[in-house]
Amino acid sequence: MTMLSGAQMLVRTLEDLGVKHLFGYPGGAVLDIFDALLQSQQIERIICRHEQGAAHMADGYARATGKVGCCLVTSGPGATNTVTAIATAYMDSIPMVVITGQVGTPLIGSDAFQEVDTVGITRPIVKHSYLCQSALDIPKYIREAFYLAASGRPGPVVVDVPKDCVNPKKLFEYEPQQEPVRMRSYNPTRLGHRGQVRRAAKMLAEAKRPVMLIGGGVVLGNASPKIRALAEKFDLPVTSTLMGLGAFPGTDRHFLGMLGMHGTYEANEAMDKSDLIFAVGVRFDDRITNTVSKFCPTAKIIHIDVDPASISKTVMADLPIVGDADAVLGQFFDAIEEQQLERNGEALDSWWEQIEKWRALKCLAYKTNDELIKPQQIIEAVYEATHGDAIIATDVGQHQMFAALFYKFNEPRRFLTSGGLGTMGYGFPAAIGAKIACPNQCVCLFTGDGSFQMNIQELSTCLEFNVPVKIFILDNHTLGMVRQWQTMFYGGRISSTNLNYNPDFVAVAKAYGHEGIFVQKPSELKEAVQKALAIKDKLVVVDILCDTNEKVLPMQQFGGAMGDMFLAQ
Repeated sequence: MTMLSGAQMLVRTLEDLGVKHLFGYPGGAVLDIFDALLQSQQIERIICRHEQGAAHMADGYARATGKVGCCLVTSGPGATNTVTAIATAYMDSIPMVVITGQVGTPLIGSDAFQEVDTVGITRPIVKHSYLCQSALDIPKYIREAFYLAASGRPGPVVVDVPKDCVNPKKLFEYEPQQEPVRMRSYNPTRLGHRGQVRRAAKMLAEAKRPVMLIGGGVVLGNASPKIRALAEKFDLPVTSTLMGLGAFPGTDRHFLGMLGMHGTYEANEAMDKSDLIFAVGVRFDDRITNTVSKFCPTAKIIHIDVDPASISKTVMADLPIVGDADAVLGQFFDAIEEQQLERNGEALDSWWEQIEKWRALKCLAYKTNDELIKPQQIIEAVYEATHGDAIIATDVGQHQMFAALFYKFNEPRRFLTSGGLGTMGYGFPAAIGAKIACPNQCVCLFTGDGSFQMNIQELSTCLEFNVPVKIFILDNHTLGMVRQWQTMFYGGRISSTNLNYNPDFVAVAKAYGHEGIFVQKPSELKEAVQKALAIKDKLVVVDILCDTNEKVLPMQQFGGAMGDMFLAQ
């Protein structure tokens, strides 16, 4: 039997769980844990410059790999600085464990130095939370936290560890647990109801105007291969939420593009006119439904999701199936074979003819000129130079939508973005986490001059740990999406969105020890992108001046149905 302190048990448990990278920032309440980490030969400590950055890095790490991301921060402000990142992960169902320091148990509730009720503060934005009462709680709670974070509908879990629980002078018997975690009160459903699956398969085969709608649950559930096979089997048009991009190849003829507020005309029209929506791993949030009362009035809805609370929460499902996306789709193929179901040929041919007419409108076409770089051109230049094979992280705003529309993702876990919470400042640290997780993969960040400044200090982290991400700033000297709304819906009154006092981003990059490139003219763009990507061993900031007045279009009309859209002139 090994004798270990609480801090040593925490480190050993993380090692047993296979943790290779731990993002964090030290402080008084976690000094004993950081001291114990010095003895670990397995865990690399990535010390960030702000706790929000640490948690976003853990998030990006998780999205790129499918593994649980983990970060460690101190009590009080260290914990509260992670709140935005925890909420970001919660909204997008990202598996993450956040270990927070806490004041000693005798001091809890006394308003001690750097004390906050971390469990109480984070309760609405976590899948679960733990407050350790003794050192012996630590291994059990950490193991359960990782299990909860990754299973069922994934999400962030907080483990709050009081300082006296990690006292290096108090040793306890420690025996590694070999048995898998089992929790009597938590048993997520994996397989769908067999009868429901059979009925759903028959409905899908008989539908005349079907659309397959996929979301982040397909990515999280590793169900992409089966989604592709099912679309091919029944010749289905496929559309995706923002979080589902990459789960189905963006270059495949079956793919209609992203749907929703800034989705393509063909995707939204197909949804609006469909007679069956086969929805997998989506939650029908307001960014895709427009007005719920007008949502897809002629369609029956089959809704597959691992979280029963997501089904019929916003849009009523005609046929609900609770279960893991990959497992349920496996059942679908069994049901298809058992019932000998085939493609509804004549009806689908007619449906595809109509879809191609919508597609011919070319809703993403835009006008160029020789003086101003259009933001769409930046995305297309990077797509061409990376052959569509990079991991792309974004912040939030116009550049996020342009990336979603103009970078064609053919594989899952290649698009990292804050979908549910819409967190500015997310993209840069998420890109760092992804690059640390996938060092041999090209990782690019599309960001705005507003978003980039929210976590710009992590340039220092990249220098210390040699993280050569490529940063493309779509620099329009404004908060672009907010300005677009002001232009369209507030009579053109521009209030508090101009960014006229930006730093010299190239100079900032060089001050942090990185490379910087400034681009002003369309004729310079392609060469600058290629130059940045050719520098393999260093972070490069590419500051690209682009059109301040360019809008993200199409855009759904508020209060309308799916197909009611503002289109580019």
